Amino acid sequence: MKLNNIKQRWKDEQPVLNGWLSIASSFSAEIMAAQGYDSLTIDLQHGFVGYDEAKIMLQAMRASGVAPMVRVPWLEPGIIMKALDAGAWGIICPMVNNAEQAQALVSCVRYPPLGSRSFGPTRVTFSAGQDYGQHADEQVVCFAMIETAEAFARLEEIVATPGLDGVYIGPADLTLGLTGRKYRTGFDREEPEIVDAIKHILTVAHRAGKKVGLHNGTAAYAAKAVEWGFDLVTVSNDVQLLRSAAAASVQQFRELQGSETSFASATKTGGY
Repeated sequence: MKLNNIKQRWKDEQPVLNGWLSIASSFSAEIMAAQGYDSLTIDLQHGFVGYDEAKIMLQAMRASGVAPMVRVPWLEPGIIMKALDAGAWGIICPMVNNAEQAQALVSCVRYPPLGSRSFGPTRVTFSAGQDYGQHADEQVVCFAMIETAEAFARLEEIVATPGLDGVYIGPADLTLGLTGRKYRTGFDREEPEIVDAIKHILTVAHRAGKKVGLHNGTAAYAAKAVEWGFDLVTVSNDVQLLRSAAAASVQQFRELQGSETSFASATKTGGY
């Protein structure tokens, strides 16, 4: 069986750079996969992506060697198992609030006796290897998202869950969960109480031997998170990268057009 690039990076004590796919397109997934990320996550929760599109996006990423993950819409066994059978090397599950839910998540991801995952790796035996069934529990990554006040309060019991590889922080929802609408929503938190909460999650999870991931809006903040000790950092997503690149291109054109128009006007009137 092929080895999961995420776990190989961790074995080498290296952080994982994760990309995020919210656009339902195999071509955009293929483009993102060729840019040098260690892993890419298809977002079935908030992304504009359904299961049928996710399948061909997983196929499009195969040639790059990037490790594909899926953020599932919810803690629901059917979609978790189907995402794994389609070829996901990792599952990120939102809104895991307590040990019982963390155990249920692990059960969906792991085969018996560790869990209750049903055996039927339809595509993943082609993408990962015919011996997938024997090694999947060692290679597949299982992340529970910590993003509510309840999850924060019950963090120690969540990270004590056997078979859970780590926790993934959604800073936007975590901020809402801990402070309501006191602060703006979004990533790259600078408020001391939220930064302290993020670092607390990191400390507690590491103490339990779990990995920790963080969603970031910018590369600069992600680099800072790695300095703090984060094991996986996500930088932006395909929607925001497309928006920012397009906006920068349009702005550059408008500025150049304006300067050329001003120069031409000044030349005609004898200016400068």
